[in-house]
Amino acid sequence: QVQLVESGGDLVQPGGSLRLSCAASGFASDYYAIGWFRQAPGKEREGVSCISNGAGYTSYAGSVKGRFTISRDNAKNTVYLQMNSLKSEDTAVYYCAAKYQTSWDSRCSLNSYPYWGQGTQVTVSS
Repeated sequence: QVQLVESGGDLVQPGGSLRLSCAASGFASDYYAIGWFRQAPGKEREGVSCISNGAGYTSYAGSVKGRFTISRDNAKNTVYLQMNSLKSEDTAVYYCAAKYQTSWDSRCSLNSYPYWGQGTQVTVSS
């Protein structure tokens, strides 16, 4: 069955960096677009960044553009989210999600992703 496992969340000071990993199993992940989403306490889940199946296309939320970088290694069935210059407002549970890609949609809409991991906590605080 489709399984997505996030890791790499931690407590980090403002201005610091973290790299999140999303390990996929149970499906041919190189046919799937992968997205990172986050949910802060009391807020709705939102799209952070998405990457196409061949890694040719990426998209980012305006709030993270220039600070976060998404990448994937299909040989390892893993997608990464490198987060730099972290801010307190980046504090959230981060989820990765997958969808079979027929065409690239840059909107990174969470409603279009049917497969989800359990999330990893990122806390940015001094």
